[in-house]
Formats: sequence, C-alpha cells, structure tokens
Amino acid sequence: MKNRVITISREFGSGGRTIGKETAKKLGIPCYDQELIERAAQESGFAKEYIAREGEYTGGGKWFSNAYAGIGSNYKMSNQDQLWLIQRKMILDIAEKESCVIVGRCADYILKDAADCLKVFIHADMEKRAERIVKIYGESDAAPEKRLKEKDKRRSAYYRFYTEMEWGQAKNYHLCLDSGALGIETCASILVGLY
Repeated sequence: MKNRVITISREFGSGGRTIGKETAKKLGIPCYDQELIERAAQESGFAKEYIAREGEYTGGGKWFSNAYAGIGSNYKMSNQDQLWLIQRKMILDIAEKESCVIVGRCADYILKDAADCLKVFIHADMEKRAERIVKIYGESDAAPEKRLKEKDKRRSAYYRFYTEMEWGQAKNYHLCLDSGALGIETCASILVGLY
C-alpha cells in the first residue's frame, strides 16, 4: 500500500507552511519544508541559503527543453535544474518511506503517480497576506503587496516551468482553502479530517 502524503502548495503569506506543520503535528507524521532545504544542501553541495532562496524559483534553465530537442550531453544543466532533480528524488524517496506532509517544491506534481496524495492549495486575499507577513516575518508596512506579488510570480513561473501546469488553478488540486477566511487552525483541522 502506498504511503499517504499531503502536499501543500501555497501563496506567499497565506500560512501554508504553518498549516502543513500543524496538520503533521496533529497526525503524528513528519512535515517536510525546511528539512528539504537541509537535505538538498547535503546532497548537492549548494549552500542552504542558496537553496532557500532559489529552491522554488526558476532561473530559466533549459535542461528539459534541451533534453527533448535532442541536444547532446554537451549541455550543462543550470543550478536550478540540478536542484530540481535533487529535490524531486528526495520527495520521491520520502514518500516511498513514510506518510508525511510536504510543503511546496511541486510535490503535488512529483507524487501524482507515486503516492496516495491529497493535493492542497492554500490562499488568502492580499490584505490578509500582507498583514501576516508584516506581523510574522517582520516585513515593512510600506509595500508588502509588492513582495507578495513578486514571490507568487516566481513560484508560479517555477511551477509552470517544471510541471507545464498552472500554479494555483483549482483543477490541479483536490482542495483549495482560503486561510484568510477560515483561519490556520480550521484549515489544519480540515486536512486532518480528510487524511
């Protein structure tokens, strides 16, 4: 029997990471987010700070398109492509070994055929997210919306590049939750109930 995995994709500032951790805690299973960064750093030799900054963002590498275009082995993979392959392998290995919650890194796409997977997208309106990043992350009150839009744009580009699917589109997930309206605890409780 396949392990049960909850994957959480999320808009920046929506509390998706917190919901993932709370869900895992309630279920008594591991949650992988920052842990993936640490493992990727060990396996790749990239600095943790680099992976944290670039691990969910594409720099426009062309490994996949070049592979399908028949370009030979002379092509050097970008750092982002190398990091994608490392994270993909780690996510597949983790799902094979245990039930868990995995936050981000296209885990919903990577595990689509490899695990009993509940694919979740967490979102909230701009005002709630801006309020959260100012309060939780110490962002400036001046223009948090700009940072939210920038982070979401980069996550969307990464997701589209490596999955050829649209990030945040309801049809790509089993469940979409508005954490701004429902709250963090309620979202976690819903996921626990569906597990």
